[in-house]
Amino acid sequence: MKKITLIFAGGAGQRMGSETPKQFLKICGREIIIHTLELFESNDNIDEIYIACIEEWIPYLNNLIKKYDISKVKYVFPGGKTGQDSIFLGLNKIKENNENAIVLIHDGVRPLVSQETINNVIASVENNGSGITVSEVLETPIISDNGNLVSSMPTRQTMYTAQAPQGFYLDDIYKLHIEERKQSIPYDGIVDSCGLMFKYGKTCNLVKGNKGNIKVTTPEDFYTLLSCLNMRDYEQISVLKDNKLK
Repeated sequence: MKKITLIFAGGAGQRMGSETPKQFLKICGREIIIHTLELFESNDNIDEIYIACIEEWIPYLNNLIKKYDISKVKYVFPGGKTGQDSIFLGLNKIKENNENAIVLIHDGVRPLVSQETINNVIASVENNGSGITVSEVLETPIISDNGNLVSSMPTRQTMYTAQAPQGFYLDDIYKLHIEERKQSIPYDGIVDSCGLMFKYGKTCNLVKGNKGNIKVTTPEDFYTLLSCLNMRDYEQISVLKDNKLK
C-alpha cells in the first residue's frame, strides 16, 4: 500500500504581513515549502507527494520542484477556499489514482518535522488506523469563557497541542469529508483532520512529535525557524568535525 503525503500550501499568509505567501518566503537559501518537501522527499517510506497550492503560484512552485529535484511530487493542484477544502480536493486527486493508501496530511509551512515523527505516524496508522502528531503542553493551561476571568484550569499532564502530519487510511478520511460536506455549513468549527475524525466518533491515536515542529504563521515564527535551521546546520557541522577527528 502506498504512503502518500498531502501538503496544503494554499494560504495567503495574511498574519505574516508579507505580499509573498509565507510558504514561498526564503530562509537559509530555500523557500519554506522546499524545506518541507525535502523532508518527505528523503523519507524512504513516502512514495508520492500531492500539493494544494494557490493557483497563480503553481508555475512558480513547479519551477522550484524542478530546480530542487523533488521527484516524488505527483500532482500540484489549485487549493480550495479553506484548508479543509484544499484537503478534500487533494484526497479526490489521490482517490483517482489509488483504491486506498496511507495519507499523511501536512502543512506546507511546517518544515521541521523529524523523520522519526513521520515514520511513527505511518506506523500508528498501520497499527491503529490513525496517527495524530502532538506536543505536550509545557505551561499552565487556562480556560476563560469571557476572555477576562479564569473559568477553569485543566491538568497540564492531560493536555496536548495537535500538530502535523496527521495520518489516516485514505478511505476513512475521504468518507468523512464526503459526509461532512452534506452539512449546511461544512467544517463549521473544524480546523484540522483530527477534528473531523473526532466529530464523527472515530479513534484518534496520538503520536508524540519532535520538539521544534512549528508552523510558520507570524513573523515571530519565521525568526524561530531561522534559529532552528541555523542550529541544525551547526549540529551537522559539529558531527562532521567530530567524525573527521576520530
